[in-house]
Amino acid sequence: MSALAPTMEAFFTERLVGQRQVSPHTVAAYADTFRLLLAFVQRQSGKAPSRLNLADLDATVIGAFLDYLERERGNAVRTRNSRLAAIHSLFRFAALRHPEHAALIQRVLALPPKRFDRAVVSFLSRKEVDAVLASPDRTRWIGRRDHALLVVAIQTGLRVSELTGLHCQDAHLRKGAHLRCFGKGRKERCTPLTTQTVSVLRVWLQERRGEPVDPLFPTSTGRALSRDAVALLVAKHAKAAEQACPTLRGKSVSPHVLRHTAAMNLLQAGVDTAVIALWLGHESVETTQIYVHADLSIKERALARTAPPGTTPGRYRASDDLMVFLEAL
Repeated sequence: MSALAPTMEAFFTERLVGQRQVSPHTVAAYADTFRLLLAFVQRQSGKAPSRLNLADLDATVIGAFLDYLERERGNAVRTRNSRLAAIHSLFRFAALRHPEHAALIQRVLALPPKRFDRAVVSFLSRKEVDAVLASPDRTRWIGRRDHALLVVAIQTGLRVSELTGLHCQDAHLRKGAHLRCFGKGRKERCTPLTTQTVSVLRVWLQERRGEPVDPLFPTSTGRALSRDAVALLVAKHAKAAEQACPTLRGKSVSPHVLRHTAAMNLLQAGVDTAVIALWLGHESVETTQIYVHADLSIKERALARTAPPGTTPGRYRASDDLMVFLEAL
């Protein structure tokens, strides 16, 4: 066995779990990165992962792996950068154990993350939300579960990992109704619930009849839903809702879009961005500024206040159907 295998094992057991006490989600994400990396190197070199050494993972190989993620696996730049961050973390740990590879390690650590364009966040309008919530077939158990999950996701803005991690005991439906969850960085937070969400959850919990530690939204076999399962059910119901709401066509609806929708609903209701940051579990208020950029109505109100004297503020509207057609070409 080479030096790489014990170094990687120590990185997970000593550094990540023992010293940093990272969450299981972080461990799983790092493990996925190195499974992909080792499988890639094995295909390139013909060496089994247990026989690879640090010298087999030089900057050239790591660079080729990052290109493979983008070109062949179709990963976005954000995902590519996350994989590189995991690799950097391993090599910083290896630098303390293998000073003889200092030059190789420094070259890997010098690989920079890619810059990327920040797109305006996507979110659902009120009509689109209503169409998605009406999509599940509530004559079936799975449909009632999906409806309850969608209501909670859209109102609370919980991350998909937070949704799948909810237990029955985390729903407090009496006075001061809220959901308790653990988010990024092991931060615990409580998210208030509206009267509508409380009513939906109360009915669901009566049917669910689970123990306090059971998953709030289980599979048909009683296990917690996976992240992929939640993403699939959200996409399925959004697709089905297109007939009732055509504006959903061509829109990629994911659990994170539901999170964005919750944030935009709060912003449009006049809630301060600092409160929204606390609501969503953001580390910094700056992260929440993306919703200000996405809300065109805020910009239009600002424009109306600065309109030149003698002009009528507002958005341009074509006065003729033919002109609308021509300008849409």
